[in-house]
Parts: sequence; structure tokens; C-alpha cells
Amino acid sequence: MKRREFLRNSAFTTAGSLLIPQFLKAYERQHLGQQSLNEKSVVIIQLSGGNDGLNTVVPFRNDIYYRERPSIAIKQENVLRLNDEIGFNPALEKIKELYDNGLVSVINNVGYPNPDRSHFRSMDIWQTGSGSDQYLSTGWIGRYLDAQCKGQSCLPHQALEIDDTLSLALKGQQVNGLSLQNPEKLYGQTKSAVVKNIGSIPTADDHDNVAYLYKTLAGTVSSAEYVYSKAKVSKSRVMYPTTELGKSLKTIAELITSGVSTSVYYVSLSGFDTHIRQNDQQDRLLRQYAEAVNVFVNDLTANSRLDDVMIITFSEFGRRVKQNASNGTDHGTANNVFLIGGPKRTRPILNEAPDLTDLDTGDLKYKLDFRQVYATLLDDWLKTDSKLVLDGKFEPLRLF
Repeated sequence: MKRREFLRNSAFTTAGSLLIPQFLKAYERQHLGQQSLNEKSVVIIQLSGGNDGLNTVVPFRNDIYYRERPSIAIKQENVLRLNDEIGFNPALEKIKELYDNGLVSVINNVGYPNPDRSHFRSMDIWQTGSGSDQYLSTGWIGRYLDAQCKGQSCLPHQALEIDDTLSLALKGQQVNGLSLQNPEKLYGQTKSAVVKNIGSIPTADDHDNVAYLYKTLAGTVSSAEYVYSKAKVSKSRVMYPTTELGKSLKTIAELITSGVSTSVYYVSLSGFDTHIRQNDQQDRLLRQYAEAVNVFVNDLTANSRLDDVMIITFSEFGRRVKQNASNGTDHGTANNVFLIGGPKRTRPILNEAPDLTDLDTGDLKYKLDFRQVYATLLDDWLKTDSKLVLDGKFEPLRLF
């Protein structure tokens, strides 16, 4: 086969059926038995679109909140109270159950200096762990993989995204994560005739691109086989919601309980850009989120794995304090973050509610840099040096 034809066939472009990014680092089959980078794992749930934090963790005792949101504010009597000042949106009833069991940390006023209100740019900032004036091509999870795998071979499945494309967060300089929606489907796709034919072609040493693509394919096939073989070990007996998030968390639970050597899992729930008729849309999505996470946590608890799993939920920004003319909210700044799972909490609410008397041209002021949350997970949970990953010192929150 000529080089041009090989590149055309191996780029996975025409049919796109493999759902495999070309940038994956290749590893040989003999590395399949390697240990996990860490005994603990992180499950990241991204609420895409800019979830409205004020209608998620509600300042129900604040008159300004009700004044600025006359038609979309959550009624005081419906709030699921956490203390005398704030409470959960009633759609988060299943998260409240976990909170009452000491399994949830609520972190308010999370953001970064000079916030950007563009979905794409703000998400890049959160996924790369950069400042608003930096433009990075690697993600914070990818750099974690780079740091942990330095001097040794790591498989792509050390970080898994349950999707058909890989987010910037999981892209490193030397090591990348792997995206998949279904382990069995991915394994079956790597067994196709096209893959076998490409895989039988000797590596062309005089063409770096050809060698790279060949190793990429080899590494992906090896990872797909490993994940599929491990995923068969344990099948969940719990009834998950039939939503996409429910299906994704079921897949993650089965991989965790099966002993897959994965340190980070990544999944997204989209639809939070609520410029119009916010309440119905946000309530529906928050209920999907809460129900799926509740089942996931109970599944891990039943399998004695929750102590080793930390779930972080974030969105790229919050919304403005004042509602708009369409019964919605526009792009804002600081927001809340949830940490769920792991050991029981001594500080379930880490910090104060947003100060609605001190705004920045109608937006909340951040009090905690989101990279402090990342530093907490990296230093205290994944046991790595956050300064190497985040390229700077960010004080951990000392939650554990």
C-alpha cells in the first residue's frame, strides 16, 4: 500500500466509525497489565451552557435575589434548606439526600480573575486550568497524565471521557485520554476488517507520520481490548435513569467496580444556556443530574467503592443576578461547584453565600479561584504535585 493511501485509510476520516481521536498516544499490548496511576479516581461532570448557580443553590433569605428575579426566583417555601441562608433547588431533591448523608460539599463563589462570558473561551479556561489571559493547548487532566506518566508508558484509558470526542481537558503534551461511549462497541469497531488490514502493514521508519498513526492504532486497539475485557467483570444491578447522563454514569460505575485502572472519568450534560423560559429547562436538567448521580453514588456504595471516588460538578460560568425580559438569565461569572463522594464531610458548605450587595456591573464576584478546587483534587485526592500541573501555586481547600 502506498503511503498516501495508507494515510487516507488510517485517518479514520471518511466513515468516522471508530470514534477514535488521531492524537492518542500509542502503547504496546504488553503494558495492558499496568497499575492505575492512583488508587482513587475522580469523576468530572460538566454542566455545559452556563448553569445558573443562584437558582441551583438558592439564597432564599436574600431580598435582593427576589427583587432582581421577580418571576424566576425559586419560592422560599420550595427551597430544600441547607442552613438559614441557602438551600437547594427543589429539583435537586436526590442531591439533598446525599447532602444529608454527609456526602456533598457545596463551594460558592468559584471563578477566576477577569472572567470571560464566551461559552467557548470560558470552557477552555476551565478545561485547561489557565488564566483568562493564557491560551493553552493542553488540558489540566492531560498535564496530570504527563506528570504521572513521566518516565513510564501509560495507556490512554488512564483518563476516559464517555463521549465520541475528546475534550481539551484530557489532552496532554505526551499523553492523552481516550473517548468512548460504549466499551463493547469500541472493541467491536477495532476488530473491523479495515483496522486489521491497516494493522498488518509494517511501520514505515522513514515516515514519522505513518509510524505515529500506526502506533496510535495499536495503542487504541490495545486499550479498547483492555477496557472491554475488564468491563465484563462487573455489570450493574441497579436501575439507572434512561437519560444520556444516566447511561454514562452506569458505564463509569461498571468500569470502576470492575477494577479498570482509570484515574479520571469525564462526562457532560448540556443544555444550560437558559436565556429564555429558564425554570422549566433548568429544573428538568437539574433533576436529570440529581437522579443519575444519586443512583451512581448508591451503586458505588453498594460495591464498597464510594470512599475511593470523588465527583466534581462544574459549569463554565454562572448567570447574571438580574433576570432578563424573556424569563431567563444571561451569561454571568462566578458559580457554585459540588464535590460528592469520598469521605463524609465536616464542612458541607465550604464558604459564604454570594454577596448580592457587592456586584461587578451586575455580576457576582468570585471569591475562590477554580484552580484551588483542582489543586485540592490533585494534591489531596490524586496525590500528585498540583504546581506541576497548574504551573503555579494555588492553595488547596483542605476538604478532606
